[in-house]
Amino acid sequence: MLDINLIRQNPDYVKNSLAKKGYEADFTVFLKQDGEKRELIAEVEKLKAQRNANSALVPKYKKEGKDVSEIIASTKKIGEEISVLDEKIATLDKEITNFLLSLPNMPDEDLLAGEKENNKVIKVWGEKPNFSFKAKSHIEICEDLGLVDYERGAKLAGNGSWIYRGLGARLEWALINFFIDEHLADGYEFLLLPHMLNYECGLGAGQFPKFADDVYWIDNKSENSKFLLPTAETALVNIYRNEVLKESDLPKKFAGYTPCYRREAGSYRSEERGMIRGHQFNKVEMVQYTTPKDSDKAFEELVGKAERIVQKLGLHYQLSKLAAGDCSASMCRTYDIEIWIPSMGIYKEVSSASNARDYQARRNNTRYRNEETKKLEYVHTLNASGLATSRLFPALLEQYQNEDGSVTIPEVLRKYMGGLEVIR
Repeated sequence: MLDINLIRQNPDYVKNSLAKKGYEADFTVFLKQDGEKRELIAEVEKLKAQRNANSALVPKYKKEGKDVSEIIASTKKIGEEISVLDEKIATLDKEITNFLLSLPNMPDEDLLAGEKENNKVIKVWGEKPNFSFKAKSHIEICEDLGLVDYERGAKLAGNGSWIYRGLGARLEWALINFFIDEHLADGYEFLLLPHMLNYECGLGAGQFPKFADDVYWIDNKSENSKFLLPTAETALVNIYRNEVLKESDLPKKFAGYTPCYRREAGSYRSEERGMIRGHQFNKVEMVQYTTPKDSDKAFEELVGKAERIVQKLGLHYQLSKLAAGDCSASMCRTYDIEIWIPSMGIYKEVSSASNARDYQARRNNTRYRNEETKKLEYVHTLNASGLATSRLFPALLEQYQNEDGSVTIPEVLRKYMGGLEVIR
């Protein structure tokens, strides 16, 4: 949620900033309603003061033997006026809050306006693999080596579903364990989270109400329903909802493993066959809570951590700085790690590192007490995939394939595979 005071003081600045994301903001009605609400609040405060003054006169008049019926009637009337005004304030407050919840986050000023066409590759790591033989796609490799069963996965759950089998399941689990060990070594607390979340989690993460149709609801969609988490971030940024943290306890660093459930997956174009897009996939997510002054440093740390994991796997990738319009609604900035998938001839995102600054914290009211000023301030929340496997797994198979149809296992994963070096 954006700072309401910033909109009041400089609506044109906010409007121009949101325009970089392609969002056309009109604050005319909002500012009018906000002004009306503040006037009504001031009027209610005057009426309450008058009611309190009247109430104080009642015992005094009784003691003096004076008639108090007129004062009591006046006080009752004032109470009725307050009730009417409170209802008007509540209605305006709901409309104002709904409007604020609909606004995306403002992009950082250094981001280019526009969408994917203005994303900028800022780093390339490793060499594209060149094969002296006819390379296979990950689908062919998985089917030939019995690593993934696409046909029976679709039979069980429809398109966009698959079954990891045998060494394929072990390789997937090896990746997850490798990620977790890397995060533990860097001082991140490992969490296993609920997969079914309440509506407030989607709201606090900035995904609701706008993107409420992108998740799987357990029952009919409502504010009393639960949904399957689309990413561990949705849970992790809500852990301290409505809490005040100590500055000395920041930063807080978490890594959570979950399957992720997405309704929006499933265009299933030819280049997205296999596990490139799916309704369920595995991911280890990193989240940090920081002070504003440490926010940029935390972002660089998250980007670096995600990059090091891909580097240790020896996989060729590029790092892209997203344009404002390609960042998600909740984020101020995002860098994507995009891995090379030879059979597709393109790069696919395996990790997004993003900074929401105080946008999510304002929505879920997560604050800390500044040790110097003693004032309450909103924390900053950041997240990065560390990593998602559904595109990493195909890239690993394709980049490490051999002429005889086997796949070499990256050295860092072998201890999780019982010392196995090659899948044949």
